[in-house]
Amino acid sequence: MSATSPPTAPDSRARRLAVTYHLYVFLDEFVLLYPVYALLFTDTGLSVAEISSLFVLWSLSGIVLEVPSGVLADAVSRRLLLGTAPLFGALGFAIWTVAPSYGAFALGFLLWGVRGALQSGAAEALLYDELDRLGLAGRYGQLIGRATATGLVAVLLATAVAAPVFAAGGYPAVGAASVLASLLCAVAGFALPENRPTATSTEAAAARAVPVGVATREDPPDGVGEPSGWVAVLRAGLTEARANPPVRRVLLLLAVVGGIWGGLEEYTSLLAGEVVVASAVPLLVLLVSAGVMVGGLLTPVGQRLGPGWFAATVALAAAALAVGALSGRPAGFLLIGLAYCALQMVGLVLDVRLQESISGPSRATVTSLAGLGTELITITLYGGYALASGFVGHGAIVALCAVPYLVVATVLVRVPGTVRSVPVPRVASRATGIE
Repeated sequence: MSATSPPTAPDSRARRLAVTYHLYVFLDEFVLLYPVYALLFTDTGLSVAEISSLFVLWSLSGIVLEVPSGVLADAVSRRLLLGTAPLFGALGFAIWTVAPSYGAFALGFLLWGVRGALQSGAAEALLYDELDRLGLAGRYGQLIGRATATGLVAVLLATAVAAPVFAAGGYPAVGAASVLASLLCAVAGFALPENRPTATSTEAAAARAVPVGVATREDPPDGVGEPSGWVAVLRAGLTEARANPPVRRVLLLLAVVGGIWGGLEEYTSLLAGEVVVASAVPLLVLLVSAGVMVGGLLTPVGQRLGPGWFAATVALAAAALAVGALSGRPAGFLLIGLAYCALQMVGLVLDVRLQESISGPSRATVTSLAGLGTELITITLYGGYALASGFVGHGAIVALCAVPYLVVATVLVRVPGTVRSVPVPRVASRATGIE
C-alpha cells in the first residue's frame, strides 16, 4: 500500500490498538511517586533494612502471582485484567499517601505486585492475538518496542514533573497525582480492543492442546480424567513450555537476559556515585535510561539480524557493560548505556520470538512463565549483589554480572533456530486475507 492510499480496515484497527496501548503504558508509568517514594519511606522513619524488606516483599509477590495471573488471563478477558490492574495501584498509592507507615507501605507493595502480575502476560497475549487476528502479527515487535520507549518517556516526564508538584504540595500532591494517573490508566485499559473466543471455547482448546510435533504418551480415553477449566489452561501452558523446544529455549534466555540487566539497573545510581559527585549522578542515570529507550525503538532492527549477528550483539553488549563498569570514569556510562540499549533490544526480540513460537491457547500462561523466570533471576541477583558488595566495589560486581551474557551468546550460536531473522513489515503495509 502506498503512503497516499487510504488505510485498510485491519490497518485502522491495528492503529487504534497501538494508540490505546501507548496511552495505557504512558499513564501506567506516569506516576509522580516513583522518584520520591524512597524518600517518603525514610521521612516516615523506616530504616534501610525495613526498606529492603519492602523491596523483597514486592519481588516475592510478583513471583507468587505471576503464573496464576497468566492462567487467569487465558481463562477470562485480558482487557478486563488490564483495566482492573491499575486500580490496585491507585489503591496502594492512596494508602501510602493517607496513612504512611511500614504496614501501609507493605500493603501498597502487595497491591503493586498484584497490579504488575495482572498486566504481565495479559498485555503481550492481547496485543499479539489481536494483531494476529488482523493478519498483522509481524508488527508486534515494533509495537512492543515503541510502547517500551513510551513507558520510559513517561518515567522521565514524571521525574521532571514530580519536583515542582512536590515543592508545591508535598507527598499529598504527588500521591494524588499518582492515583489520578492510575485511574486514567484503568480507563485506557478498558478501552483496549479484544476479540477472543468464549472462556468455554478457550478451556476446551486448552484441554486438547499439545504443542506441534510433541507426541503424547499418556493420552486418556475420551472423557476420562481430562481436566477442565483453569486446570486445563495451566496444564496446556506448562506442557508447551516443557515439551516445545523453541518455547523452552526462549523462556530460559528471556529470564537470563532480562533478569540480569533489569536487576543491575537498580544499582546504576550507586555505580555512578563512585565516579562523579552526587549532583551529577542523575545525568549519568539519564544517559543509561536513554540507551534503554533507544533499545526499545530498535526492536524491528533486531528482528532482522541473523543468528550470528544477534549473538555478536549480545557478546558486544557484555563487553561494553564490563568495560564501562570497570573504567571508573563518567565516559564509561556511555558504554553502559549502549550495553543496556542492546540488551533491551535483545530481550524484546526474544519476546517476539516467544510469541511466534507459542502454538497453544495458553499464550498468557506461557508468557507469565517468562516473567516468573525473570523475577527469580532478578531476586537472585539482588542477594548476590548484597553479598559481593562486602568484598568488591560496584564496578567489579557489574562486570562480573556481564559474564552470563557471554554464555547466552554462545547458546545463540550453538543452538540453531533459537532466534531467526524475520522480515518486518512497514507500518503502511497491507494486511491480506483478514478483515
